[in-house]
Amino acid sequence: MTYYTVRGIVARGFPILVTTSLVGLITGQILNYRLDQLVSMPIILLLIPSLIKIGGDTGSMLGARISSALHMGFGGHITKDPVVRNSVLAALIVGLSASAVLSVIIWVTGHLLGIGIGFFVLFQICMMAGSIELMVVFSTTVFISFMSHRFGLDPDDTVIPIIATLGDLVGVAGIFITLRMMNML
Repeated sequence: MTYYTVRGIVARGFPILVTTSLVGLITGQILNYRLDQLVSMPIILLLIPSLIKIGGDTGSMLGARISSALHMGFGGHITKDPVVRNSVLAALIVGLSASAVLSVIIWVTGHLLGIGIGFFVLFQICMMAGSIELMVVFSTTVFISFMSHRFGLDPDDTVIPIIATLGDLVGVAGIFITLRMMNML
């Protein structure tokens, strides 16, 4: 059972953690590059950490569910599997609901701090950016889960760190794409 030795776990985990660290640095540099624009919209500064957390967390939740299904022998085919379909649907409902609730929380917080914008504009930003993030993160989660399992890697070791980091990157990009589409940048 050499698969669960310290050496085996470190050998499989180290390259993934180095890669996710580099992606995290890139995400930080994207935010740094747009810092002047973000400072001019402080409500978006309130929004960014929570919104990117929604994508990473729901993607990790989805990855854990798919990984468990693969370990138990369910989940033979990506498109025909009810476990995958139901898990993606449940995670999508959770992610979109959290984005909607987040828009209310950020709107109230913004008004209490005197930096508010219209509720429907903020709701639109949250839902559009959240949808972009969830679509990319969920499709990547399903793909990585099945590919890891197919190539003999434990999806638990690969999916969660990759998806949490990807959620940050795609979440930031989704917010900027949404702001650009709404002519706010």
